[in-house]
Formats: sequence, structure tokens, C-alpha cells
Amino acid sequence: MLSEFELIARFFHRAPAVGSRAALGIGDDCALFSPAPGMQLAVSSDMLVEGRHFFADADPALLGHKCLAVNLSDLAAMGAKPLAFTLALALPTADPLWLAPFSQGLLACADLYSCELIGGDTTQGPLNICITIFGEIPPAQALRRDAAQIGDDIWVSGTLGDARLALAGYRKEIPLDAATLATAAPRLHAPTPRVALGLALRGVAHAAIDLSDGLAGDLQHILDRSGTGACINADALPIGPMLRSQTVELQRRFALSGGDDYELCFTAAPARREQVLAAASGVGVTCIGKIEARSGLRIVDHAGLTLMLPITSFDHFQS
Repeated sequence: MLSEFELIARFFHRAPAVGSRAALGIGDDCALFSPAPGMQLAVSSDMLVEGRHFFADADPALLGHKCLAVNLSDLAAMGAKPLAFTLALALPTADPLWLAPFSQGLLACADLYSCELIGGDTTQGPLNICITIFGEIPPAQALRRDAAQIGDDIWVSGTLGDARLALAGYRKEIPLDAATLATAAPRLHAPTPRVALGLALRGVAHAAIDLSDGLAGDLQHILDRSGTGACINADALPIGPMLRSQTVELQRRFALSGGDDYELCFTAAPARREQVLAAASGVGVTCIGKIEARSGLRIVDHAGLTLMLPITSFDHFQS
């Protein structure tokens, strides 16, 4: 059985990367690192718990990717450049057959986004993964939730709903053929954080949030913090390619409240539309509605008729 420090040394300790901001990384009581001069730190934490956020038999390599990707998505939503992260990991056993692919998936994602592992903790217990991530951003350029303005367009990156469709397939909520499930599954297991888009939206977008708990619920956070309302067109939602084969009712439900999409929802002035499209080159963004003065979230169809949809959002203590 591996000891705690053998585990860290074997699977997570790496030589400092060229250009590393860490003056001191793994191996001491604290890591030491600095953002670039004049930059602010952006800090976020996310916890993934077995049975709550992922299945007990989850592929460890994909889980390693996802646990960092969801944190990178938070930085993307702020327009922050990734710098470094810490990993707190509780494990039932120190199993090298699980740790090897998990660390490979985690560190491959870290390399892809130039985000350095600089410390953390390990202990024995139910499988629990907690990451704290650090990014940097110029002062006054963060894409905050409280900055939406009346008249702003509401945009969404990528497509919505395929991650929730895959989850429904695994849970046997709906019948899905093997090919559909296999094609939708990567959206659930290996999300792509929109880091480059977040950086490109600095100075273009007003407010932003990443879509972890469902579009309707996450957009409501922007509305609450900004003191505004919104109207979105359900027929304009960018439905995932696998979800398109399902009923319209299911398409709307999973796209609006499915969760696990890790796309960006953001607002920008109509005069910025060309800049938004240029910033999203290679990703794809869709304008789905408008920020309004009156409070609340209205959902309409292409004809402008209000839709009374049973919309919910993921809640860690109620869902």
C-alpha cells in the first residue's frame, strides 16, 4: 500500500514547467506563486463527490479531466487566464491502478490549458475531489455576474443538452440506443472549458456565467445579481446534435435545465454583435434573447408566445 507521500511523489509531483509562476510548488507547507505585475487573482473551488457528481464506476482518466475542466470553466466565465491549481483528494484506498489514469487525465488537461498543479492534500475516505484554481485578470476586466445591462443580447456558446441526455440514458430515465448514448457521453464525461472564448470576451461582453446547473437557473443568477430580467426564445436554443432526435418537450427541458454543459452564457450590447462573433471564432455562439428591465425570466417561442415550462435547476441539497 502506498503511503501519502509516496502517492504524491509517484503520481502528482512534476518538475517545474518552463515559465512557471510558482516560486515553490509541491513539497512544502505552502506553495508560493505570483500573478503578473498589475494583475488580479481570480480564485475558485469546486468539489466532486462520488455518487453525487459522478458514478462510482467512472473512468478515472475522464474523471481526472473533468474535475479540472469544471474549474477551468469558472475561470473562463470570468475572462481569467489559468495559472495554477491545488488538489485535495480523499481516496478509499491508494490504488495505483486507479491513480495512474486519474493523474494522467488530470495533468493532460492541466498541460492543455497551461495550469500548473502546485499543491494540495490527500487522505483516506469516500472518494472526494476538491480543486482550488487560480487565474489572473487585468483590473476592471472581469466578466462579472452583476454587470448585465438592459437591452443586452444574451448569448450561449456551443450546444446544450447532450450531457443531460447522456445522464438520462445512464439512469434509464429514457430509452437510448447504444450509439446515441456513446456519442452524447463525452459531453458529460469530458467537457471543454471555454477558456479562449472567455479571454476573447474581455472588453466585449458585460456579464457571464458558466452553465453547470442548467441555463435557466444559471442565467437567473446573472439576473438576480444585475437587478434585471430576461426574455429568451426556446426555439433559438442551440440544441445538442444527439438531443435533436428527441421530442421538442425533452429538448427544451434538457437544454434549459439539464446542467453539466459547461458552456458560457454571457450578455453584450447589440452594437457588439460582430465583435462577439469574432471572439467566438471556432466555438460557435447563439443569441437566445434579451436582458429586460422587468424582473423574472420569460421564455417564449418564435411567435413570441409565452411558454409555461416546468423549469428546475440542479441544487446540491435538493436535487
